[in-house]
Amino acid sequence: MNKKTVRIQEVCEVLKAVGHPSRLAIVAGLMKNECNVAQIQNKLGLPQSTVSQHLRVLRDHGIIRSRQEGTKRCYQVVDMRVRKILRILEDN
Repeated sequence: MNKKTVRIQEVCEVLKAVGHPSRLAIVAGLMKNECNVAQIQNKLGLPQSTVSQHLRVLRDHGIIRSRQEGTKRCYQVVDMRVRKILRILEDN
């Protein structure tokens, strides 16, 4: 595979990761405020295990990163491409 094909596949994987409605809501919320699993769970009304699974997918694709804050783990969006995509979607 050439570099362009590999790059296209990488972009497709990122888009698939944020393409799920719950993951898109998580990313959109994290762009406004860093928060932990419990806060995300309360905001979206999803079970903790489901939120954790979605966060794992986003983390595995390099879209979010977590940091320890006391006994809690706070999440933030670190993929600038995803930030740009969401800003564009919010503007329309």
